[in-house]
Parts: sequence; C-alpha cells; structure tokens
Amino acid sequence: MTRWLTAIALGLLTSAATAVPVLQGPPPRAITDPHSIDSPRVAGTGAVAIADLFKTAESLSAVWSADGSAIIYSSDQSGRLNLWRQPVAGGAPMQLTHAEDRQWFQQATADGRAIVFQSDRGGREIYDLYMVPAGGGEAVNLTATEEASETFPVLSRDGKWVAYSSRPRTEPATDLGVMELATRQMRLLTHERSPSMMWIPVAFSADGRTLLANRTDIMRAHGAVYRIDVASGAATRLTADEAGAYSAASDWSADGRWIGLTTETAAGDRQAAILDLRSGAVHLLKPDHWEQSAGRFSPDGRTLLATSNVDGRDTVLAYDLAKRSVEPLPLPPGLNADAYFGAMPSFSPDGRQLLFPHQSGAEPLEYWVYDRASRQSHPVTRLATLATPGLPRTQVVHYRSHDGTVISAVLWVPANLDRNGRAPGVVFPHGGPTGQTKDGFDLIPIALASRGYLVIAPNPRGSTGYGRAFMLANQRDLGGGDLEDEIAGADFMVATGYVDPKRIGITGGSYGGFMTLMAVGKAADRWAAAVDWFGIVNWVSMYERGSPQLRHYQAGLIGDPVTDKDVYTRVSPLTYLGQTRAPLLVLQGENDIRVPKEESEQIVDFLSRQGKVVDVHYYPEEGHGFAKRENQRDAIERTVAWFERYLKAAP
Repeated sequence: MTRWLTAIALGLLTSAATAVPVLQGPPPRAITDPHSIDSPRVAGTGAVAIADLFKTAESLSAVWSADGSAIIYSSDQSGRLNLWRQPVAGGAPMQLTHAEDRQWFQQATADGRAIVFQSDRGGREIYDLYMVPAGGGEAVNLTATEEASETFPVLSRDGKWVAYSSRPRTEPATDLGVMELATRQMRLLTHERSPSMMWIPVAFSADGRTLLANRTDIMRAHGAVYRIDVASGAATRLTADEAGAYSAASDWSADGRWIGLTTETAAGDRQAAILDLRSGAVHLLKPDHWEQSAGRFSPDGRTLLATSNVDGRDTVLAYDLAKRSVEPLPLPPGLNADAYFGAMPSFSPDGRQLLFPHQSGAEPLEYWVYDRASRQSHPVTRLATLATPGLPRTQVVHYRSHDGTVISAVLWVPANLDRNGRAPGVVFPHGGPTGQTKDGFDLIPIALASRGYLVIAPNPRGSTGYGRAFMLANQRDLGGGDLEDEIAGADFMVATGYVDPKRIGITGGSYGGFMTLMAVGKAADRWAAAVDWFGIVNWVSMYERGSPQLRHYQAGLIGDPVTDKDVYTRVSPLTYLGQTRAPLLVLQGENDIRVPKEESEQIVDFLSRQGKVVDVHYYPEEGHGFAKRENQRDAIERTVAWFERYLKAAP
C-alpha cells in the first residue's frame, strides 16, 4: 500500500502528444518467450486466506538506536503504523508509541534518550513532529502547527537542533525550518518563492553550525545541493545550478571533504556519485545504464554505499574512497534498500554492521543486519508469521509493446494451472506515473495469484528506473502509449497459453487507478471487470481540488488547464467512461488530498446515470493509501470478491 504514498517521484515538463518507441536506456533486455512461463506443480497449495496474508506487517522506515544495540522501526503490527524498538541481539520488540495516525521518519537523539518522528492526522498529510522517550511513554508534539506540515526531521549531533521541511497547508512550496529543542523555538531558514520547489534537510555538520540540504523541484527532475548557515540562513550552492539533477544522499564524510550524490548523466541515467568539496569535481562510482542512488558514509569515512536498481531488483554497492573501487555486497536477492531518500542500508554507530530492509516477491519485509567482517546477514525483526513456501513466485519478464518499445513487468504465476487458455488474468498498473513496480512483496497480486489468476504489473513508458527518455515518453499522452503498454501486458498473459482473453481484469491505485479507468473507457472490449483504488477521472477537477503542491506535478505531466484544455480533455478518463462495459468497483479514502473523494464521486455518479454496473466504498479517516490494517484488509477482500464474481465467472 505504501508505494502509493510515494507516487510523486521523477518527471519533467515536456511535450509529446504522440508517443514514439523508446528503445534506448538500460542495457538490452532479452524478450521473454511467453511459452517459457510455467505454472509449477505444487501439492497442497491453494487460495491464501486474506486474514492469513495480514500475518505480515507493513513498515515505512527503520534507524539504529544511538548505541547500536537496537533498531527503531515503524510498523502496523498492532494495526496502526506506530514506532517499535527491537534489540539486535534478539528478544521481543517493544511498542514505543500508541496512536491512530501514521508515524515514521524517526531519528534517535545522540544521547540515546529520545526519538523524534513525524505523525500524520487522519491521512490528511498535515504532519507534526513529535518526541517520545527511547524507552516508550507519552509522545510530545513539538511543532503543533494546525496550518502547516513539518516532515523529514534531521537532528544535530549535539542534540541542540532539529531541522525539517515545512509547508503551509494551502501553499505548494516547501521551506527549511529549524527548532531549538531546549526552547521549542521554530524559525525558517529559507523563504522559497518558486511554487514548484521544495527544500529537504539532509544532515548537520559535526559542530551543528551548518546544514546540508537539497533544493529540488516537485518532480525531482532538477535540483542542487546547498550548505546552509544555521544562524543566518545564508545558503551556498555546492553543485551546479538547479538545471541539473543533483541530490545529496547523506552527511559529509568524516573528514568533511566528500558528499555522496545522486546525479544524472547527459544520457539521462541516474547515477551514484561523489563530490569533492575541495575541487568541486563529481566522480561517478560505477557508471552504467541502470538507475543508481548514493547512500550513507561509514563512520570512519572510508566507505560510501550506493544502490543499483537493476530491472526492479537491488544491488548494494560499497565504494572504497581510497582505492576508488566498487564491490557488490553479498546480500540476499530481492529489494534491499528503502524507498525514502536512501536512508538504508545504513551503518551501525561503530561501523561494523549494516541495517537494511529485505523483501522479494515471495518474502515479506523484514529488517536485516549485515556483518561486515563475516560478510553474513540475518533478519533481526519478525514482522511476518505467514508461512511462505506455498505462495506464488514472481519473475521479471520483457515484451514488446504496440510500437516496439521494450517493457519490463513483474509476473505472478499461480501453481497447478493447465495450459488450456481458461485462467483469469489481471493487469496491475502502478502509481505515479513516475514510479516503478519492483519485485517486492505485494498482498494484492499474491491474493489473486493464489486463487488462480495470472497477474502482470508492467512498467510502462513514464515509469522510473529505465532512464530519462523512457520516463518522459508519456508526457501529455497519459493513457495513450502507456495504456498500450498495459494492454500489451494483457496480451503477453494470453500468449502464455494459460489466460482466457475474455477473463482479463485490471486494478491499481492512484495513477494505477487512473490507468484502470482509462483502460475500461478507451479499450472497453478488453476487460471483464475492474477495481479502481482512488484513481483520477477528471484532470480539471483534480487541478481545482487537489493538493496545491501536486498542481505543479500535474502541470508538468499535461500542461496548464486553461491553455492546454484540449490535452486535459483527451487524457481524462471521464471523456471515455461512457463506453465502459466492465463492472467497476471504486475504493476511496475520505481524507485523500492527492486524489480527492470528489474524483470517485464523479465516477459513481456518471456510471450510475448510464446504467452501468458500479459500486463504491469510502473509508473514513483515510488518505492516499489506506493506513489502518482493517481497512487494508477490507479493500483487498472487496477487490478479490469483485473479481471472483465478475471476472472468474465471466463467459
């Protein structure tokens, strides 16, 4: 579910009313023969109960305790995303906070006495910063601002300051703020004038006088790294201007000479790099065409971590600053980095261990520790009690779209299917559109695949992870070439010989919900049933009612609602919804600021007046993506029941 919380990723203002083949970018990928896809024969497998799937817990972030003896992580194992403490040596976890709202991006104070974190309000994405004793207890609201959101807290090493991003509720731009913890006095360090720009703190210098920060546009396609004087707010740019794409990944190296960077090459490849503050030179760590992100320095400053996203799976790299050499770390295959600002893998305070999140298509998320001396790793949490041997496995496949563009996709294949063309299939588009489906643990396709559905999750043009040209290929063409890429994924499932072309459904959330709505309108004869999770139906109303910050993201995708009115009409599912044949279920959070409730109301009102089969369920006190476990479970149960009724039983 949390992948929809990070739908704002990379993008850029551009034009391209007609999509063209995008065959460049990452290394060439071999096209998958559909008949090479096999349904394994496994005794004793069957439909996994939805309740059993929720024997897994979700988590958003984890950090080391100040002394390295424990990790502090967010988890919904109690039903809500609260903070927990887990000793690394073993033992039972302890719940530190008890609240109804989503809590994450926690930071431990240097003295080990407290944890600072951010907490939402009913899914409205108006965050405050809180502090709780490291041993648990009453959490204190540090900021308590009704009309502003404070996020991404960063603590100074002396425990005097906390820096954060600050955005007024009704404004798009984000500034840097600092609070003196002793007095709780807050002040802004920046006064951003551009509505499309935002500031994100990275780290304080050792003496606490200077703050490292990123200034980036809402689409994170342009950006620069700055050094900010905490006393005066004076800003010094450390990288090229914002026309480039630079972001700092962590604090300075121990000697203060180096900064880890993520940058973009002239070919449009995101790469991990290192900046020499003495010379200003930027050096790429291991140049290639796969998307990379720089990570954390070791405490001794000798090693910089980086992550390479190879077709939706992670390789973690260790860069030796003295030798200028890169070594892949022997971590388990799958996803081994967090989705938020390169915070993990992270070094323990003594530098001997690494903390990283691990999951794969058939392995639920757990936090692991890697020992640098023995080169061995093991899990330290037990967020899941679900037995996984019988779960459907995933594989990454490649196929050509209608115009020859190569598309990567994650495929879930049920066990014990006969290759007789009778199985149902579901296309599972991701959010964004500047996002990527990776080979991770996802309850929705697992629930469906265990019930006999093939599920394919394409990464169509507009996705991240495959270079800038690919990411830009759907601009001003939303629901055009990218929809064709999704349809080609449905064709791939049929070509395996397992799937009935008359028993194909589609479901997704956020932009995946938009794609679901566009699909059942523009290609009405392709779908037997559909489930829309908080999808966009009308870009004009989205611009009028959505978050002020997201208006600039939307403008980057499709232009201005007045001067580009024809584009808004052409790319809005409402234009085509009257052609819908597939029964449609709509699921929506009442407090969603990214895709407001009015979008779903328009869908239901329009289809009801047309006499179409449509149903809707609204979740109170939920925003963009459902945070409460009972609502997550209910939404999956409704999705599965809808497909069982209208898709599996379809003629």
